[in-house]
Amino acid sequence: MVVTSAQLVHWVAQAGLPFLRVSMVFVTAPLFAGRLVPARIRLALALVVTLVLVPVIPPPPAIDPLSPAGLLAVTHELLAGLVIGFILQLVFGAMVMGGHTIALGMGLGFASMVDPQNGVQVPVVSQYYLVLATLLFLGMDGHLYLVQLLADSFRYAPAGPATLDAESFHRLAAWGGRMFADGLLIAIPAVTALLLTNIAFGVVTRAAPQLNIFGVGFPVTLTLGFLLILFTLPVIVPRFLRLLADGFDLIPLLLRGS
Repeated sequence: MVVTSAQLVHWVAQAGLPFLRVSMVFVTAPLFAGRLVPARIRLALALVVTLVLVPVIPPPPAIDPLSPAGLLAVTHELLAGLVIGFILQLVFGAMVMGGHTIALGMGLGFASMVDPQNGVQVPVVSQYYLVLATLLFLGMDGHLYLVQLLADSFRYAPAGPATLDAESFHRLAAWGGRMFADGLLIAIPAVTALLLTNIAFGVVTRAAPQLNIFGVGFPVTLTLGFLLILFTLPVIVPRFLRLLADGFDLIPLLLRGS
């Protein structure tokens, strides 16, 4: 069997460009990008998903990967996968930020655990919200919808031609503010109640200076914080699902470009 250079370039472009986008998604997206998932598993998943998608997606143009156009196509595929994973990371980051704000208000800011998602230390409340977000993501088949979204992305942003532009990255940077806004909205009910509790303890301290406010206040704020986390769950879950749906809706707009 004789394999020409043109055939080799065609095969590389046919599977290599989609593999770059798929592999970048598995490297950056939540759940798959965590340190608990070995690199070999992520590589195997990327290969399997690529082999499944290649027959059903529009065929990429036969571009020499070492040419200027090929390098541009490779860069575009890497950025496209990075955008998909980064949007989902912002969604999970809102939950972590909300938990961090609540932990500081209830006095658990010093109690930290290693976040398996990012490999850094976060307060235990943030870890709780991160586990909750992961279970919700799996419970609503978010991992399957992510693969479907990845397959659809090759239809409105085919492999090869550059569709990401400056407007797409501007939208991505602007949408990053959603992480801070939704993280604050997640924490506001608990933080407001804890603030009123601290004000009440301040009034009690002025009325009874002999009272050890540190010995009494910390157990009360700690217990109240856990109760508030329990009672605010019915509000937090729909907000996370709405934020996740908005993130999934934003990805096609970014990849299409202006």
